Amino acid sequence: MAVDYTVIVVYLAGMLAMGWWGMRRAKSKSEFLVAGRRLGPWMYSGTMAAIVLGGASTIGGVGLGYQYGLSGAWMVFTIGLGLLALSVFFSARIARLKVYTVSEMLDLRYGGRAGVISGVVMWAYTLMLAVTSTIAYATIFDVLFDMNRTLAIILGGSIVVAYSTLGGMWSITLTDMVQFVVKTIGVLLLLLPIAVVKAGGFGEMRAKLPTEYFDPLGIGGETIFTYVLIYTFGMLIGQDIWQRVFTARSDKVARYGGTVAGTYCLVYAIAGAVIGTAAKVMYPKLPSADAAFATIVKDELPMGVRGLVLAAALAAVMSTSSGALIACATVANNDIWSRLRGAAAPEGEGHDEVKGNRAFILIMGVAVIVIAIALNDVVEALTVAYNLLVGGLLVPILGGLLWRRGTAPGALAAVAAGGLSVTGLMWGYGILATEPVYYGLLTSLAVYVVASLATKPTDPAVLAAWRERLAGREATAPRAPAAV
Repeated sequence: MAVDYTVIVVYLAGMLAMGWWGMRRAKSKSEFLVAGRRLGPWMYSGTMAAIVLGGASTIGGVGLGYQYGLSGAWMVFTIGLGLLALSVFFSARIARLKVYTVSEMLDLRYGGRAGVISGVVMWAYTLMLAVTSTIAYATIFDVLFDMNRTLAIILGGSIVVAYSTLGGMWSITLTDMVQFVVKTIGVLLLLLPIAVVKAGGFGEMRAKLPTEYFDPLGIGGETIFTYVLIYTFGMLIGQDIWQRVFTARSDKVARYGGTVAGTYCLVYAIAGAVIGTAAKVMYPKLPSADAAFATIVKDELPMGVRGLVLAAALAAVMSTSSGALIACATVANNDIWSRLRGAAAPEGEGHDEVKGNRAFILIMGVAVIVIAIALNDVVEALTVAYNLLVGGLLVPILGGLLWRRGTAPGALAAVAAGGLSVTGLMWGYGILATEPVYYGLLTSLAVYVVASLATKPTDPAVLAAWRERLAGREATAPRAPAAV
């Protein structure tokens, strides 16, 4: 294992070095939060693919393949579909807005009255997303070093917090590009073919497994629909995803680069399911489906290759964790703290704003590590995050982009009604039940339409400014409301 340890240590040291290098570039708020809005198609595609394909997509995707066969690809596949939909239909308009958060977009569209409440919902989502990614370090470091769970979370989380705090989005972008390459080599080019060969090839896999393992819909139509509702729609509105769209150099980069990243996700989804299916042939009685990835890596891969594939799993976790962390800190600082404080200064490009955002990343990072140590169930935490996001924010965000008659009271009522109904229904039905997001989304939609039609239309001047921004004719970011 010495060679494997060396690969992992070199990889982790490289992540910290990227953070230090990114610190030298992040001299302004724009550079720190959205990489100066300067990413070209190659870097944009790689970093976008890296952030959406995290530990759940890698370890969890293989686990679903182990449990359901090829239809286990659907969870990650719907993530790819969501990214494709975002890139083709919305990313160009989002990139032209030149904002930093989803709540700023809502303020622009509805007239500056939706920011705090939507910010709280988005903050809760990004916080839980960062927590679930951080919990996954325990699995990987347990395989690597037989490490205590708490120590593993502290070690992995501290590395992500360190490079994210140092260089912000520049550090995260640079590390994500490395992570994208490592994941591609480790999972697609090494683990996938080795797993299939070790299982005896597709013919042997078909002979040893039930036919439903090769049914594209074997996981169940209701489960697929739920994945679409949560993950496909979640990709359209998440702050962690939008913040990457904001980094694009142009709306064309956002559209075409995102399309490439979405297509890559579809390939990654199928690869994970095939690896899991191969693991089922080799290890038919594992105690947990999520143990399939670690088991096949530990027992079947040669020395050195094993270290690279485990580095790929670590890369998957780190990319999602760092993206969620900076999104969480950005929302906490810009959408909640600045507004509640009531003393937000006009946007500047000096060091003070960078220091403020850097401090929030550090604070949120420590909070994420503490919560991750306290929680055990990754699936429940991730379900809570996506239920809140989709149930509370999907309708007012897409309504603002697609329906002219939507109003600020309608948006606020939809966020409150959707978020509260999802929370209450999770309490009643259970966190993992599908009903909360179904009924919460319908409640949010109904309240949005009724409240919008029952109130005055949005001020024509606000709508005119909104259309100008969507067309890319307003180059500066919006100023936060000054204290009264």
